[in-house]
Amino acid sequence: MSVGSASQRLVVCTFCGATSMVDLSGAEPKLRLDESGVLDRSSGELVAGASLWKDAWKRLLKNKLAVFGMIVLGVMVVAVIIGPPIIRLTTGFTPDYIPSDIDGGARVQSFPPSVQHPMGTDDKGRDLLARVLQGGRISLMVGIISTIVSLLVGVSWGAIAGYIGGRVDNLMMRIVDIIYAIPYILIVIVLLSVFGGPNTPDFIDALSSFFGGAGNQGLSQIFLLFLALGLVSWLTMARVVRGQILSLKNQEFVLAAKATGVSTPAIIFRHLVPNALGPVIVYATLTVPSVMLTEAFLSFLGLGVQAPYASWGSLAADGIKNIQIFPWQLIFPGVTMALTLFSLNFLGDGLRDALDPQTRKF
Repeated sequence: MSVGSASQRLVVCTFCGATSMVDLSGAEPKLRLDESGVLDRSSGELVAGASLWKDAWKRLLKNKLAVFGMIVLGVMVVAVIIGPPIIRLTTGFTPDYIPSDIDGGARVQSFPPSVQHPMGTDDKGRDLLARVLQGGRISLMVGIISTIVSLLVGVSWGAIAGYIGGRVDNLMMRIVDIIYAIPYILIVIVLLSVFGGPNTPDFIDALSSFFGGAGNQGLSQIFLLFLALGLVSWLTMARVVRGQILSLKNQEFVLAAKATGVSTPAIIFRHLVPNALGPVIVYATLTVPSVMLTEAFLSFLGLGVQAPYASWGSLAADGIKNIQIFPWQLIFPGVTMALTLFSLNFLGDGLRDALDPQTRKF
């Protein structure tokens, strides 16, 4: 908005309240205002503004570790998507291909890294590079899909509790506290033990039938793992979102929405949740490596991804059995997973510093 005489106008920023007097007399001004007090784009020199997200992106690019994490993650995602088809077309090796020797007798044993097998082979002669890339698909899917499930549950739970408040908030957060008191890894193990195998819920079997054919127990176990990990990863997310909603629900834009008759669900999910996306995005990037570590631990115990599928955790569990004889079977899956987890954590720290300039370290 603007006020003042014909030669001078006081321009007031509607966002931050800053004021500035623009002199329109004399020479041709660089900045022209139209009748409503807005910069006239038909003439004059315009100064492009920067949004919060643009500023955050610039700060993120200054963080070398975060940029390194983004590059590594990009390379890893591309490798796990196009790597197995390229290996199959160029060498004929698939993650489950078990070759035989010339005499057609015993199976090929483990071979160290070579030109033909850059990561060597496992104890059944399968190409370890192809298996690591296939395992990366499942590990990244477990981390991403489980995080999405936790986002849907945690954001909704925390936003509703924070906005409504009172007894509803007290009841909902006490439920979170009760679940927090139980070791979440124990909850996941119980869910996988009770609902796994022949007791898999019908909708999980329907999903596995849609993607991999009827009776595919390995795929059913993966979908059950997605659900189980997601349903125990939302607790901290709910607390983070609740805190953000409590700090936002008395702001002017919320009062204006109430005054214009906007419904409660619309206020929560259309006005409040988008303004709390910064911390949610940061925590989501830190949840993915946590879920991947949990999946690796479960696969190490034999409760995670089942054959014929493999993840980095199950590959590491297979490799540790032969670590003294065939160390490459553990080194390559372990290093690949560690590099991915480091990159995710670097990116999460960089996003936190970029979205909250007061805590940035660079």
